[in-house]
Amino acid sequence: MKDNTKGTAGNGGSLLSLNGVSYLIPFILITSCFALWGFANDITNPMVKAFSKIFRMSVTDGTLVQVAFYGGYFAMAFPAAIFIRRFSYKAGVLLGLGLYACGAFLFYPAMLTGSYYPFLIAYFILTCGLSFLETSCNPYILSMGPESTATRRLNMAQSFNPVGSLMGMWVAMNFIQARLNPLETEERARLSDAEFEAVRDADLLTLISPYVFIGLVVVLMFVVIAVVKMPKNGDKSHSIDFFPTLKRIFSQARYREGVIAQFFYVGAQIMCWTFIIQYGTRVFMLEGMGEKAAEVLSQQYNIIAMAIFCCSRFVCTYLLRYVNAGKLLAILAVAATVLTIGVIVFQDRMGLYCLVGVSACMSLMFPTIYGIALDGMGDDAKFGAAGLIMAILGGSVLPPLQARIIDCGEIGGFPAVNLSFVLPLICFLVIIAYGWRCSKD
Repeated sequence: MKDNTKGTAGNGGSLLSLNGVSYLIPFILITSCFALWGFANDITNPMVKAFSKIFRMSVTDGTLVQVAFYGGYFAMAFPAAIFIRRFSYKAGVLLGLGLYACGAFLFYPAMLTGSYYPFLIAYFILTCGLSFLETSCNPYILSMGPESTATRRLNMAQSFNPVGSLMGMWVAMNFIQARLNPLETEERARLSDAEFEAVRDADLLTLISPYVFIGLVVVLMFVVIAVVKMPKNGDKSHSIDFFPTLKRIFSQARYREGVIAQFFYVGAQIMCWTFIIQYGTRVFMLEGMGEKAAEVLSQQYNIIAMAIFCCSRFVCTYLLRYVNAGKLLAILAVAATVLTIGVIVFQDRMGLYCLVGVSACMSLMFPTIYGIALDGMGDDAKFGAAGLIMAILGGSVLPPLQARIIDCGEIGGFPAVNLSFVLPLICFLVIIAYGWRCSKD
C-alpha cells in the first residue's frame, strides 16, 4: 500500500479489479453493509433525547444509550478480529449481520418490560454485530483491488455509509420523533404514575417499529451474502498469534497514533450529531417555538448536516486522487475547528449553521484515518482493524461528558450547551496533529 496516502495524479489504478478478477458484485454487497450500520448509528443519536423524555430522565442518563451502543463496538472488536483471522471475512460479515438482527428484534421484548435498561441490552447486542461488520468490511474492502487505490476504495465504500445515516435520521424524525406524544418535558413531569405509564408505553411502541423492520432487512441481507460466492482476499493465514501481532502493529507509530485520532474523531462525530438536537432546540425555543416542534426542526437540520456530509464524502474521495491524504485530513480538521468555535460563540441560528457545516469537514476523517493507519499491514490488517474499531469507544466515553456540561443549564451566564462543544474542538485539534504528521511521511 505504498501509494495510497500520496493522493497524486499518478494514483489512478483500478479500483475494483486485481489480476484480471473483478470484485464489483462483492464490493456492492459489502458496501451495502456500510449503509446498514449507518442506519443503526443515526437512528440512534436522536434516541438520547427521545429516551430522556419517554422515561423522564436527565440528558446524562439518556446518553447511556450511547454508552451501550459504542460499548458494544469496543467489547467485540478484538473477538471479531480473532474470529475473522480463524475463519474468513465473509464469516465475520455473516456473524455481524446475525447479531445486528438479533439486537434489533430484542427491542420488542424490551418494550414489553416498560423499562429503560432492557433497551440498553438490545443496543449492546446490536452493536456487537456492528463491531463484527466494521471489523470485517473495512479491511475486506481494502483487499478488493490494488493496494495503490485502497484508501480511495474505502472512501468510496464509506460514501454509502451516510446514505444509510440519512435514512436513519429521516426515519427517526418521521416515524419516531414526530409520532411521540406531544407532551413536553415539564408536562410529563407533572403526570401521575398511571398517566405516565400509559404515555410511556404508547411512545415505546412507536419507537420500536423501525428497529424491528430493519431487523427484517438485515436478515434478507444475511441470506443474500450467505449464498453468493465471495472472494477470500486477505484470508491467507488462520493462525491467531494474538500478542505477537498486537506488539507488531502497535510498534508502528502511524497505526498507534491513528487509533488515538480515531477515538477522538468518533467522539467528535457522535457529539456533533447527537447534541445538535439539544443545541437547535434551545435556539428555536428562544425564538418562541414549542419544545416538540423545536426538536423536529433540529432533526431536520441534522438531516441537512448528514446530506452535506454525504456529498462532501464523494467530493473528498475525488480530491484524494490529487491531494496527500494526511494534508487533506489536516486542512479539513482546521476548518472543523474554526466552525466549532462559531458553534461555541454564537447563540442564535448562526451557531447552528456552523454546527451543520462541521459535517462537511468530518466526511473524510474516519475512512482516511483508517486507511492511513492500516497502510502496508497485509494480513495484520485484521487485528489492526480491530484496534481502530475499538477506538469507536470515543463515541461512548465523550458524549456523556458533554451531556454533563449540558445538564448544567448555564455556566457563568453562558449557555452550557454552547460551552459543551469545547470537547469536539479538542478532538479536532488532535486530528489536525495526526493529519499534519502523516502528511510529512
